[in-house]
Amino acid sequence: MLTITIKKILEKQGYRIIGGHSACKICTWTKKSLTNRGVCYKEKFYGIKSHRCCQMTPFLFCCNQCIFCWRDTPFLIKADKDVKERFEVDEPKKIIDGCIIAQRELLNGFPGNEKTDKKKFLESQEPKHFAISLAGEPTFYPYLGELIKELHKRGKSTFLVTNGLMPKRLEELKEQGIEPTQLYISLDAPTEELYNGVDKPAFKDAWTRLNRTLGLVKDFKRGVIRLTLVKNINMCKLEEYAKLIRKAEPSFVECKAYMFVGSSRARLEIENMPLHSEIMEFSRKLAKACDLKILDEAKESRVAVLGRNDRNMRLDLK
Repeated sequence: MLTITIKKILEKQGYRIIGGHSACKICTWTKKSLTNRGVCYKEKFYGIKSHRCCQMTPFLFCCNQCIFCWRDTPFLIKADKDVKERFEVDEPKKIIDGCIIAQRELLNGFPGNEKTDKKKFLESQEPKHFAISLAGEPTFYPYLGELIKELHKRGKSTFLVTNGLMPKRLEELKEQGIEPTQLYISLDAPTEELYNGVDKPAFKDAWTRLNRTLGLVKDFKRGVIRLTLVKNINMCKLEEYAKLIRKAEPSFVECKAYMFVGSSRARLEIENMPLHSEIMEFSRKLAKACDLKILDEAKESRVAVLGRNDRNMRLDLK
């Protein structure tokens, strides 16, 4: 599974390893929220409280090597085999309990900071929202449905982020009558040729898989298409993006700037990071092509959200 060397590297980067293939890490916005220095755009857009959000993954391994990814993925999954035959798979409850414990341990120094909001800190000890998106590809985890079901049973909301290359897992969720509070699909390029250059998938049929996933989005109550935009690379062919988005019929579309951080700095230049004004210009053109509206923006995160209306955008989460 994970070697001692890889575990040490990840832990030095702020990860806490849960079991044999899962991990938790405190988001920058969680830290900022605890000291009242701002919140994640997901709180502004959807009502997710940053100080109560647990950023985690049930599967650290991925099948893509995206040029813009700031995470260091330990291993690349090169074949669509049954993970249960290749890994000793942990149970959902073990992963959830481990993440909550790790979250508390990672935050235990905040009471010593005089700027920490004491009420928020107490609330942070019991995370309410699980962003299943930290690293790797969560849809490789074979018990994903059970994981989401257990989280909902405990009164948690779930934001599932996937690269879309395991459509069968999303089909299984629908068959089981289980779906995340919000489903995110990453759409990083408008054409197959550009996609292969940006996402660098290990699967030869990756574009076919992604398109199959896009066709499933409309069957989920809340689906979001997420575009990570890299200047001079994939901020092009708007009509092709629009065709894919119209096919998916998502609730919302996010246009998010690539950020020049982490391991991506070895592959890209700071000039590849779009300005917020450039994100907004792209968003206006894409909204027009998709017959959508710009519903909101977060300048500090260089992101805009598109949709038909904002009536049900903010979730009613207690």
